[in-house]
Amino acid sequence: MAQVYFLCRAVRTVGLVLVYYVFSIGITFYNKWLMKGFHYPLFMTLLHLTIIFCLSTLTRSAMQCWTGKPRVMLNWTDYLTKVAPVAIATALDIGLSNWSFLFITISLYTMTKSSAVLFILFFSLVFKLEHPNPYLIVVVLLIASGLFMFTFKSTQFNLKGFIMVLLASFIGGIRWTLTQVLMQKAELGLQNPIDTMYHLQPLMFMGLFPLFLFNEGLSLSTSEKLFRVNELSPLLYTLVMLSIGGSLAFGLGFSEFLLVSKTSSLTLSIAGIFKEACTLLLAAGLMGDRMSGLNLMGFAVCVSGISLHVGLKTYYSKSKIHSLRQLPVKNSQDLEVPLLCHKEDEGEETAADDDDDDDDKEQEILL
Repeated sequence: MAQVYFLCRAVRTVGLVLVYYVFSIGITFYNKWLMKGFHYPLFMTLLHLTIIFCLSTLTRSAMQCWTGKPRVMLNWTDYLTKVAPVAIATALDIGLSNWSFLFITISLYTMTKSSAVLFILFFSLVFKLEHPNPYLIVVVLLIASGLFMFTFKSTQFNLKGFIMVLLASFIGGIRWTLTQVLMQKAELGLQNPIDTMYHLQPLMFMGLFPLFLFNEGLSLSTSEKLFRVNELSPLLYTLVMLSIGGSLAFGLGFSEFLLVSKTSSLTLSIAGIFKEACTLLLAAGLMGDRMSGLNLMGFAVCVSGISLHVGLKTYYSKSKIHSLRQLPVKNSQDLEVPLLCHKEDEGEETAADDDDDDDDKEQEILL
């Protein structure tokens, strides 16, 4: 019986990881392809946020009808003081990442974006979510040196795009650190991914809108892609293409939350390492990205640093007796679980859960 349970659990985990891969890799290549003919990444991001908000609203309504329970609604004080910083950081992270596709290859984007681990570590130490230890120095050196080797004398290097992604990674460190703080505040009731996405999108939209007006407002208003279109069919085609990207963005956000809630943030971290390798291989095969032997060695060094960090977090999390426990989720229709921690259900008495209990008593920062 225990073997059947572990097999089902393994199949479920593999399935969730594959769904995450489809949306994550899919939206990366889709946005890069779309940016070749549609040079308005900030407008595209704003439209994506609108679509995510609409889909989140519909999903919340369906969940409320199904369960008969009212969904959480924050007051204005909590919304503006606790959710707004996360929303603005997330909007800038996503907006700059999409903007960089106008200038750099998918390979350089993927490699540079992996440096977000460094900034997550830095802000985790600032907010005292992470305890300093000497091994972190090794992790930082490996990732930083790997990034340097990957970009050194790269034939497809673009400084402007590189700075954009690096800035996005820096803001991403703030984003995920603040997200952990937000999701661990049980009194806010934002443990459900749909509720979190619903509350974040309006503030993300307002945070990114001024940057859009400054950089793209005038050119977009005079562009034949949208406002000065002569025929209806090109306009509909553009809107459909942008809507597909918005649907992928919604699927990516939900699949990340679902993977963490049903497994752990460690699983997402490990899956992210292999996802980056798959992205680089696909970029070389499909997009013609060129990488030298030094670039590949740099990627290997960077992956080693990320893997070391994941391994260290696993070791230290298991050594903490006071690890926080997560609410039961096996039979919950609302996925009432913290974003950045995973523990086994308190009341389960199956032999399989007893054997695997030590592996699930962990609390980690999402990478």
